[in-house]
Amino acid sequence: MSDDTLDLRVDDLLALLAGDRPLTATESGTVTEPGAVHGPGTVTEPGTVHGPGTGTGPTSAADGRLGGDPLDSVASWAPAATRFGDFRLVPVRPARDLPLLTRWMNDPAVAAFWELAGPDTVTADHVRAQLEGDGRSVPCLGVLDSTPMSYFEIYRADLDPLARAYPALPHDTGVHLLLGGVADRGRGVGTALLRAVADLVLDHRPRCTRVVAEPDIRNTPSVAAFLGAGFRYAAEIDLPDKRAALMIRDRSLRHVL
Repeated sequence: MSDDTLDLRVDDLLALLAGDRPLTATESGTVTEPGAVHGPGTVTEPGTVHGPGTGTGPTSAADGRLGGDPLDSVASWAPAATRFGDFRLVPVRPARDLPLLTRWMNDPAVAAFWELAGPDTVTADHVRAQLEGDGRSVPCLGVLDSTPMSYFEIYRADLDPLARAYPALPHDTGVHLLLGGVADRGRGVGTALLRAVADLVLDHRPRCTRVVAEPDIRNTPSVAAFLGAGFRYAAEIDLPDKRAALMIRDRSLRHVL
């Protein structure tokens, strides 16, 4: 990656990482260190699709971009090999997965960012909003060597309010992530899974040219993790609850970064 790819602010941020602080994947699409603050900041209404920091409203009937499956059948995507084992995305089934997701959301390290701590109805409402939506956001378990260990939301960034904050392209696809188990935090798992999921999106969504994410600009370990996963730092953008680093993984650069 050339120096002019990154904003000077990133150079300053990465300089802060010299202390070799552990990385912890705890919030949507980012890898954070304990004590960092980043979370949803919005409430999801039934029938809408929502990811931390954004909220998706109804789609116009004239919007032809939602023809067919907006995310090209996430349930059918093949597994991906990582250095930690074989990884795959499995769409959430509340009857099966709600207890596990609720436990993760009540982990203080996760709750600080996702703001979904509480009884299982809180998590159920968040997931239901996506499952009962139009398919533009798919909640998934991340399964590593047959063990559910993370939660992902794969969503159409070009159809999300996030698109108001940057020059979105058709079929831009966004990623939110949390790691459920403490044992999976701080050892590079989050970075490996970010790369794997971005590759899955690009492999299975031929119309998508970019995978995007929006970690808090203050979350320097998160920015570093995305850079390690092949994303580039594109801009700073203002979202309702934070100033974010727009991270982009380009199809054209996927074998270079």
